[in-house]
Amino acid sequence: MADGTTSGNNGMLYFIVGALCIVVAGGAFFMLGGTLPGQKESKTEIKIELPKVDKK
Repeated sequence: MADGTTSGNNGMLYFIVGALCIVVAGGAFFMLGGTLPGQKESKTEIKIELPKVDKK
């Protein structure tokens, strides 16, 4: 028969879940264009022009 006592030692599970949260947050930061302090911010300028069409 089971005693019904549990150790309640979930520290490793909490550590793994916390580490995964940090990895996901860091990945999202860089994928969304974040820069670190001291890093040169890159600017991209896109210019779209329509072709010139002669009117008849």
